Amino acid sequence: MTQQSSTSKTRRPDRAALGIAAFLAVLAIIIGYSTATTHGGSVTRIGPAVFPYAISIVLFILAIWTVFEAFRGEFPEREAQAPGPVLWIVGGLAAQMLLLNVVGFSIATGLLFAATARGFGKTKLWITIPAGIVLSFVVWVLFAKGLQLSLPAGPPEHFFFGS
Repeated sequence: MTQQSSTSKTRRPDRAALGIAAFLAVLAIIIGYSTATTHGGSVTRIGPAVFPYAISIVLFILAIWTVFEAFRGEFPEREAQAPGPVLWIVGGLAAQMLLLNVVGFSIATGLLFAATARGFGKTKLWITIPAGIVLSFVVWVLFAKGLQLSLPAGPPEHFFFGS
């Protein structure tokens, strides 16, 4: 028992948890400040303003709790993060954002789908890219035609709907 108590005393605070706590605290402050400086009349101060304040308070409490847990040092050991899969997913998201208005929703989101699948271990891009484009086209049809939402149209959308 003495060996376990001596290792817990010499253990450093979890830096990742402290970073998360700092992020939560900053987010709570931003939400609270934004809500406090919103001008909308007395009606918004009583009704809708309650929820952002509540969210801000809960986030700040979570930040304080995370700091205490970081200093207790009882977080489980984390596995080492492999940068390759993360880069595939972030790269796919960046490609989607850059290409969305250029090639349309279906192609840009299909590329995101394929890059995410590659990040999770699917290596056959020649299968995942077309599958992602087809699935994204179905989503585009549901949202753009079914729900009348405005999504960027590209070549597949123009081919089938001429819009």
